[in-house]
Amino acid sequence: MSLHIFANIVTDYGTAANNRGENEGNTTTLQKLIWKGGIHTTVSAEAIRFSVRRLLAEMEPEGTNRTWNETSRTNEWKSPEFKEWEKTKAGKPHIDDDLLGFMSAKASKEENTAGTANVRRAVLEVTRAVSLTPWPGDTTFNAASPGATPSAAKKGNNPVPYGAEIHATRYQYGIAMTPDRLHQADRAAKALQAISNLRTVAGNHGRFLFDFSPAAVVYRATEDPAPRLLYCFNTDDEGNTIDATELLRRVKAGDIAGSELVVGGTLSTTETGLELAKLGAEVHDGIKAATNAICERIVQATA
Repeated sequence: MSLHIFANIVTDYGTAANNRGENEGNTTTLQKLIWKGGIHTTVSAEAIRFSVRRLLAEMEPEGTNRTWNETSRTNEWKSPEFKEWEKTKAGKPHIDDDLLGFMSAKASKEENTAGTANVRRAVLEVTRAVSLTPWPGDTTFNAASPGATPSAAKKGNNPVPYGAEIHATRYQYGIAMTPDRLHQADRAAKALQAISNLRTVAGNHGRFLFDFSPAAVVYRATEDPAPRLLYCFNTDDEGNTIDATELLRRVKAGDIAGSELVVGGTLSTTETGLELAKLGAEVHDGIKAATNAICERIVQATA
């Protein structure tokens, strides 16, 4: 049986803005969805993956295949054809291609013939992040000073009004991966280290900063192919504190073995965290300690 790694993460409480949905007039909107009957704001999995890739580039001596050039605002590639995967036994595919997958499609040069596609499914799968609390509809009114930007300068000497939707909340999301599917299984541990240190994600612009690193995390190392813990965090006080009552119920019900879990962060000092410890979970006060613990399990299992 293969070892599977699952995790559910919740961020610290912060103010999200500039995570662009479609603009409505001069108002910058947040991406939203209906979640459990209410309007919640959301951050795409691709935005999280983008941030993970940046951290992987700093962690890996060889860097990543794809890097973002802040000056030209374009991606730069070391191997756009992904040819390393034609000789995976001898070559050393880049860490981002190994973990995050890729697709390179080419149209046919002749009519009535099929094109080609070089595809690798992502081993590190990421869910969309969803706000822990519903969006109450908060919007700010702002005015850019005359000449503050090139676009504002075109408006003459008058301030340029604009609005921005904002949301004071936490975000939770989950991940899944099977280390055996990686060209180098130890890269699973590097992925978890990157996720435990996420910084700017999605709409983090000069206008605001939202800390996307975990405030609490639940890792699961198991031979069970189903995660059973995604979106397990909840709050009873508008996001001030967090709990994971559904996770505890599943452990008590026998769907998740307590010994498979490594818990870190603010959940550790709650009644749920204390009960999980009694049921066999490894519980740490710190995120880094919990991440190091689950990485040790990965290294031992894949050695």
